[in-house]
Amino acid sequence: MTKNEQNRVVAWRLKILREANDLPRGVAQTCRHFGLSRQTFYKWRARYKTHGEAGLCDRPRTPLHSPGTTPRPVISKILYLRERYRFGPARITSYLHRFHNMDVARSTVHRILIRYGMNRLPVNQKRQSTGRPWHRYEKPQPGHRLQIDVKFLERIAGSRKRLYQFTAIDDCTLSRVNQGDNARQSG
Repeated sequence: MTKNEQNRVVAWRLKILREANDLPRGVAQTCRHFGLSRQTFYKWRARYKTHGEAGLCDRPRTPLHSPGTTPRPVISKILYLRERYRFGPARITSYLHRFHNMDVARSTVHRILIRYGMNRLPVNQKRQSTGRPWHRYEKPQPGHRLQIDVKFLERIAGSRKRLYQFTAIDDCTLSRVNQGDNARQSG
């Protein structure tokens, strides 16, 4: 609220208080005329008696005490992790839980980062490519390293045997070998 709007509100409230005192009609009629509750009128009158015209200004609506707010040390750790290591909200949440035993929701971390203007990294801090092309992992000699996979196959109807398929792939030549195997079910 601007200063002019605040002055207009104070003048209007002062007018109501003076009319209730000057005119022969009572407080109830004045409140009815201005569309105001008597409780509000008496609150304004008490504040005017104790503080003068400054008491008729709107007071801040924020609570005096907020027990659910995030403590300052937690906020400073969140901002430090964002600035120093460029962690996102999810990683900051898991880091605080794992190393500091603090449970903070990911949405809370994100809200704190937005409040302090750190929700987006500057362009010079974003991950930049190394300039090296991506190379496929491979070994220089055939048979030096193999990748092996085992897969369970469906049973044949009426059979008690389990069927498995073993697949081996050579990292150098990409040659593939499949081998089926039967195993008896115990029991």
